Amino acid sequence: MSYPWMAYRDLSRKYGPVVHLRVFGQSIVVLNTAKAVSDLLDSRSANYSDRVRPVMVPLMGLDWNIAFMPYGPTWRQHRRSVHQYFNPESIRGFEPIQLKTARQLLGHLRREPGNFLQMINFMIGAGIIEIAYGHIVQDPNNQYLVLSRSGSAAASEGLVPGTFLVEFFPFLRHVPAWFPGAVFKRKADGWRKTFRAMVEVPFNDARAVIDSGRAVPSIVAQVIEQLGELKGEKEKQEIEVAQNVLAAVYAGGADTTYSTMQAFFLAMVLHPEVQRHAQLELDAVIGQGRLPDFSDRRSLPYITAIVKECTRWMPVIPLGVPHASMADDEYEGCLIPKGSVVIGNQWALLHDPDDYPEPEVFKPERFLKERKLDPNVKDPMTAAFGFGRRICAGREFAESTLFINIASILHVFNVAPAEDASGKPLIPEPRATSGFLSHPIPFQCTVKPRSPAAERLISDCH
Repeated sequence: MSYPWMAYRDLSRKYGPVVHLRVFGQSIVVLNTAKAVSDLLDSRSANYSDRVRPVMVPLMGLDWNIAFMPYGPTWRQHRRSVHQYFNPESIRGFEPIQLKTARQLLGHLRREPGNFLQMINFMIGAGIIEIAYGHIVQDPNNQYLVLSRSGSAAASEGLVPGTFLVEFFPFLRHVPAWFPGAVFKRKADGWRKTFRAMVEVPFNDARAVIDSGRAVPSIVAQVIEQLGELKGEKEKQEIEVAQNVLAAVYAGGADTTYSTMQAFFLAMVLHPEVQRHAQLELDAVIGQGRLPDFSDRRSLPYITAIVKECTRWMPVIPLGVPHASMADDEYEGCLIPKGSVVIGNQWALLHDPDDYPEPEVFKPERFLKERKLDPNVKDPMTAAFGFGRRICAGREFAESTLFINIASILHVFNVAPAEDASGKPLIPEPRATSGFLSHPIPFQCTVKPRSPAAERLISDCH
């Protein structure tokens, strides 16, 4: 099924906010309104924090990823580790690297505007890798970035419900890879190698640098320091948790932020009036003599509104990562059996006209009132990053990364449609791909400095 999040939303309009399906005996419950999600995944999170893991998760070697771990002690240990390094207080220590990579991106966009997507992917990934591992990434084809991109492609294909028959007939997992029709097995074998490398290679490389005495600040350096005198099984366990957590952060964080940045560029191409409004705010607050930094954030509500609208308009994981019920439950007179797959339809929540009038329209103004952020408008971050105990612990870091990159780009560049040979603008469609991860359909645009003053600011970054 293409764009299942839209199909589920349409079913909910006919049958109600909670849609129940049974596929090959598996109970699937899709929640299509903020109230239903809040009532179950938030208020009853004790019963809805588990995962029904797709058969493909262990076959692909994704057991280490906190997003797919069953609810329990191992998950809680990993969650504490993520929170330790990505809580609101800790992420302020990452701002110098976020600022540096955002400004490096400006130089790359100036030199290679036609490769804007590759440059965004490069610098977003480079920032996360430097924060996590201390590696300075200077090449878009760096092995760590290649691993991340390969992992993203594997997840996007392998984790879409219903793609492979093994999800409905789990006994097929035991067939050999050479067996006719066992395409899933052959693909999973290759993907497993990629994911294992993602977990081990950057961490082990960073630890080797630290052991040699040439360490630079990083989360890995903090992990190694905290190990202290730990030896044996305890040390092994702590290192395994750190490896898993950092791999999940650099894989998931890089890809989701990159996708939202793609949505930003698409929105600027389609809505020049939004770009002009943002640049007026930047010019008034920043002036032409410097670039934005994090201290300007409170003074740039329209930029913050653009960040929120990009997140809402094209959510990266439209159906989220499915939850699972740990016991029978009843909601609105209906039984939700133990072991049900429970999906919070993030796309439907973020396109609910009751919360976001004209939801298909890109409109940052919806989050503002009297030139300030309107607290009465539902923050899309409450839906775009998951629900309940499973909400993404890195959401504040993602939002701050988006803010500094979007503010920096709009301050010095104009983003406009590409043109054909006759000079006619090529207006892209505001469409996204259908998959576990959803990205804007590839498009072209022009990226040019706004002025000679902007040119000088870009040059000063290097």
